[in-house]
Amino acid sequence: MRFPEDFPITQRWPAKHPDRLQLYSLTTPNGVKVSIMLEETELPYEAHYVDFGKQEQKSPEFMSLNPNGRIPAIIDPDGPSGQPMPLFESGAILEYLADKTGQFLPSGARRYETLQWLHFQMSAIGPMFGQVGYFHKFDGRHIADKRPLQRYVDESKRLLAILDDRLSDRQWMMGNDYTIADISIVGMVRNLVNFYEAGDVVGYDNYTHV
Repeated sequence: MRFPEDFPITQRWPAKHPDRLQLYSLTTPNGVKVSIMLEETELPYEAHYVDFGKQEQKSPEFMSLNPNGRIPAIIDPDGPSGQPMPLFESGAILEYLADKTGQFLPSGARRYETLQWLHFQMSAIGPMFGQVGYFHKFDGRHIADKRPLQRYVDESKRLLAILDDRLSDRQWMMGNDYTIADISIVGMVRNLVNFYEAGDVVGYDNYTHV
């Protein structure tokens, strides 16, 4: 495939710098993961704003890149073997960029230990914190039955306790190594406390190492 000719997404978001990695995203917890990674690795990139207010993530152009209609997504014009590499799912993008640059992902057994914490964020922290946000701040707050909120608050407390224990004797999730595991988690915690305004609800101040 050729970039940008063979990628319909460029019809809506033209590439001004087609030699650079193209990022299609927004400042959500999942979106900022990739932005942080790109800044940390110092890879040249061009950012394109996907407007949720206009449902641009559901547009045919965006869904030609990610049929799931979620941000972030990227196109690396200089992918494996010099071919364009389209990719979606923030965890997959972090791993790809780590492999591409040789940064923020240790080798050997520590690689897989890092990836387990990345997947822990993807499968547990992200979904549970997001549900707290929905039931505490957004439409779910109007539901009279508070059992769903309490369920997700309790689960988020459990997950925060796991993070707190992991970080009780180390600076980063992998000790002295700052990795994609940390990059994936930081935006989620910040969002829970600041944007969802759920710090008091989950007792965030009790988790002194997070």
